Amino acid sequence: MFYQTEHMGTSDYFKKERGENFSYPLHLHRSFELILVEDGEMTVCVDSSSCTLKKGDAALIFPHQLHALSSHHSAHTLFIFSPRIIQTFSAEKAGKLPSQNRIILPDHINSALKALTPKSSKYEIKGILYTVCSLFDTTVSYHTVENDKQELLFKILSHVEGNFKTDCTLNALAAAIGYNPEYLSRFFKKKMGMTYNEYINMRRLSYAAYLLTDAEETCLYCAMESGYTSLRSFNRNFKKHFGITPREYKEQQAPIKK
Repeated sequence: MFYQTEHMGTSDYFKKERGENFSYPLHLHRSFELILVEDGEMTVCVDSSSCTLKKGDAALIFPHQLHALSSHHSAHTLFIFSPRIIQTFSAEKAGKLPSQNRIILPDHINSALKALTPKSSKYEIKGILYTVCSLFDTTVSYHTVENDKQELLFKILSHVEGNFKTDCTLNALAAAIGYNPEYLSRFFKKKMGMTYNEYINMRRLSYAAYLLTDAEETCLYCAMESGYTSLRSFNRNFKKHFGITPREYKEQQAPIKK
């Protein structure tokens, strides 16, 4: 599963998906994201803070908040939805971000969320999500943010999503969005806590790991498809990041033969 910057938040977008043992690197998008942990534990990093969600816990992530998910043993339900679905709440919180994202929801709200599907009535979806936002609003404080800088970061990560498989240099980014490369380099490092090239490498490795779960694809194909031009470089970077070689990772993902 990849939850990318394609969630633009420009319509009544609503998606529900369940998963297990799910991790995803630092990213952001223009939609709200609600995570319910149903079993095990999941670490959720948002901006410069992190928290560990346990069974029954939830986290509500706002548009433009940098976040990453990490779990070795968990089951979760994830909702991604447009700000337009909760338009009044979204408009009231424009230019603000919460002090923290964790929320403990009553059992009946958890049950109502789990019962939702993309085919549910829009009034049912709106009603339950507004209830979640109301409960969340009573537990947090907010701080203002600079929207222009949030929008610039979104533009950068949107460019990465569309180009990390091919030419995605800092100079290409600067030319695409009309900024000075040196400024973008400093801005990105300050906001993300890593260099632009480090993020590109991490994004390629994440996509390669996803491709390696397909038993039919070779390590060479996964490397080339993820934006690497050298299998040797791919193997070296993959082992440094994951602690094992791509081939070892692929073998771990293979189904057990009965």
